[in-house]
Amino acid sequence: MEALLKRDEKALSAVIEQIVRSGADMINVQCSLDGTGDEDSLPWIIQRIQDHTRGALSLDSRNIRALRETIPLCTRPPLVNFISKTEPGESESLLALVSDSGSSLVLRASSGTIPSSLEAKLQIIEELIERANAADIPNERLYADPSIVHISRGMGQKHLVNSHECIRILKDLVEPPVNTIAWISNISTGMPKAVRKPLEAAFLTYLAGAGLDAAMVDILDAAVNRAIYLIKSFRDEVIFSQIDIT
Repeated sequence: MEALLKRDEKALSAVIEQIVRSGADMINVQCSLDGTGDEDSLPWIIQRIQDHTRGALSLDSRNIRALRETIPLCTRPPLVNFISKTEPGESESLLALVSDSGSSLVLRASSGTIPSSLEAKLQIIEELIERANAADIPNERLYADPSIVHISRGMGQKHLVNSHECIRILKDLVEPPVNTIAWISNISTGMPKAVRKPLEAAFLTYLAGAGLDAAMVDILDAAVNRAIYLIKSFRDEVIFSQIDIT
């Protein structure tokens, strides 16, 4: 973030090259917490990233103007992160932009607060699927996010169990199927550094067992990377080798 604010292209290039070498399938790009200033910074950094890779991109912004200016710069339709039940003013504009550009869209199970019950998560996602379909966005371009919370936060453990079940049920019941996605690092927010990555790696494996399709992770962490490799091995997507985990 400091390099982005300073427009430090050398420092940003080093980070981008690390991510590209890691084998990430997609790079998630977030320039601010609330979208402020994204209309200037998001198009700029996307052009810098595409100097290094033509890989898939996720635009993590709620700033409609920034998305409108950035999406045409992407070499392939991006994933737009995210829409929830809390943006009534601009949601129709966002849906139209995603639909017209051929982008994909994250549907987040949130309505100002993150619901703790399985039923509430499913209800929000169902409503968002209907709205996206009405805007002519097919299910194959939708990614349902159950909204992950810190394990130590209030009813955190109940939230996590319901997120697991939400993914499993969506995979079984929605037809045609939608994709599922989760922001894995949210589980460990605020925890000591030594605890965070092993916890995230274990949680990623837990959600993979429910059928999770995609995950936003710290791809540069060894524990998380090992978990990804093992999940792909268990799913018979790569050839397992003991050397790769030692």
